[in-house]
Amino acid sequence: MSFLGNLLWFIFCGLWQGLSWFVAGLFWCITIVGIPIGVQCFKFASLAFFPFGKEVVYGGGTLSTLANVFWLLLSGIPLALEAVVNGLILCCTIIGIPFGLQCFKMAKLALMPFGATVV
Repeated sequence: MSFLGNLLWFIFCGLWQGLSWFVAGLFWCITIVGIPIGVQCFKFASLAFFPFGKEVVYGGGTLSTLANVFWLLLSGIPLALEAVVNGLILCCTIIGIPFGLQCFKMAKLALMPFGATVV
C-alpha cells in the first residue's frame, strides 16, 4: 500500500516538494559554512519524494535549536508555506486527505529539520 501511496504522491506533490528541498540544498552548499545544512536538505528531499511508510522523530539539543532558528529565517518559511498550501488544496477532497496529511508532516519538518531523524 505504501508503494501505491508513494507513487501517487510523487506524481501529485512529491516531485515539486522534493525539488524544492533539493534546490534549497544546492543554495546552502554554495558556501562552506552552509554545507551541513545543504546535506540535511538533500536527506529530506528524499523523504519529500517518497514519504509514505516513514516517520519523522524530533529531538536534538542546543546546537539543533540554533540551527533551526537560522534555517527558519533563511529557508524554512518558504518550504513550510509550500507544503501547507499543497496540503490545504489536497484536503479539499476525501481522496486527497492522506496526501494532505503528508504535506503537513513536511511543513512541520520544514520549520524544524535539525534534530529530526527519519525512521
